[in-house]
Amino acid sequence: MRLADSHCHLNYKGLAEQQPEVLARARDAGVVAMLNIATRESEWDAVLATAEREPDVWATVGIHPHEADQHPHVDTAKLVERARHPRVVGIGESGLDYYYDHSDRERQQASFRAHLAACRETQLPIVVHTRDAEEDTAAILADELGKGDFPGVIHCFTASGTFARKALDLGFYISISGIVTFKNARDLQETAAWLPRERLLIETDAPFLAPVPHRGKTGEPAFVADTCRFLADLRGENPDELAEVTRANFHKLFAKTAAA
Repeated sequence: MRLADSHCHLNYKGLAEQQPEVLARARDAGVVAMLNIATRESEWDAVLATAEREPDVWATVGIHPHEADQHPHVDTAKLVERARHPRVVGIGESGLDYYYDHSDRERQQASFRAHLAACRETQLPIVVHTRDAEEDTAAILADELGKGDFPGVIHCFTASGTFARKALDLGFYISISGIVTFKNARDLQETAAWLPRERLLIETDAPFLAPVPHRGKTGEPAFVADTCRFLADLRGENPDELAEVTRANFHKLFAKTAAA
């Protein structure tokens, strides 16, 4: 089984202190590609340093919607400039979070649009975070795509089947996290069962959302194997084949990884 963890935070507390051991366990579990996601500007250098040091780790640059109020200065130009780095393969995570509302909604939307403009300019994929904001997320994506195409993924998908179809219609990939293994995730399981395999990715969002049978532990990229096995069983597919398909999808979407 060869896997890609399409979204993790290797420089977050819980993983950063034991990063070499975390990476070793991931590789032992068959993980051959990891995308280390940035959520605030102060993380960018550390996230990039890990990607520079580890050949199977790549990076993004971006501002999480929770952080939008604190980063009004991070505009399209700044994102484009940092995205020129050879190990930066995507932009984000960015999007809308109306569940916590840690940042003003208009500021979240403005930040999201700045990220999407950077994706349009660089043709790097956007990594989208959306929670309790389906309508506005879909509307902004459609509006920005109307100005020019760019690729992207809805990360840690927990939205409705209706939103999944909208995202697929816009050409986006959908990434499934360990949440799909939770007993109370019936709606997500129903959606994950029918998602087209050519648009499917798997992630951990480590150190968060450890899947069954690791619930309550610090999440880490090695656990993407457990999510893959659960998802394969849910879909009636072979786990090794699903791992290979989702890994190939990862390299197709994050095209700079394929050239490495």
